[in-house]
Amino acid sequence: MKILIIEDEVKTVQSIKQGLEEHQWEVDVAYDGTMGFQLAVRSAYALIISDIILPGMNGLELCRKLREANISTPILMLTALGTTDDKIVGLDAGADDYLIKPFEFRELMARVRALTRRSNGLIPTANLLKIADLELDPDAKKVMRAGKEISLTAKEFQLLEYFLRHQGRVISKVELAEKLWDLTFDTGTNIIEVYINFLRKKIDKDFDPKLLHTQIGMGYVVKLLS
Repeated sequence: MKILIIEDEVKTVQSIKQGLEEHQWEVDVAYDGTMGFQLAVRSAYALIISDIILPGMNGLELCRKLREANISTPILMLTALGTTDDKIVGLDAGADDYLIKPFEFRELMARVRALTRRSNGLIPTANLLKIADLELDPDAKKVMRAGKEISLTAKEFQLLEYFLRHQGRVISKVELAEKLWDLTFDTGTNIIEVYINFLRKKIDKDFDPKLLHTQIGMGYVVKLLS
């Protein structure tokens, strides 16, 4: 299992690389966005960890280009820019999660565990998951609605799969944070709402019936309304 680090700060790279290797990960390193893109396209990685500010090609452009190239590897963005707008820009570019500098290594490992859970076999695959005309294939990593393929990021796919495995059950933000992000829920962050909105736009906006519903004060549920 390999992780690609794309970061131009040598001390940061050395620290992260050493920590990951101590947790039995193989690590490749690129010190600029262009080389990082080339490595990400050529090799299979369980996770890409990339800074936003990079020489050659910045992290946002790198992320967009990888998604345009149909590279679905989870991407964790490192950033010193901590406003909500900055985070949403990164997520909208195709990133799956973000971590604000400076950070503790144990927090980085929590994100790594969450984003690589599928690769580590901690989320079992099963046969096709379906509701109405929406289908999710856990093995092929493919989502279809009304016969049309829907492109999701790794985190969006993980979120939708969790909902489909618990159809009809209202799932709280606390549960989503713990199960999909490996984090204690922070009421000061809106990352879950951001991802719910991303997912809703992709699976519901242009289709009927609507499947992803908000239960005010309780959480979210995927179900057919009667």
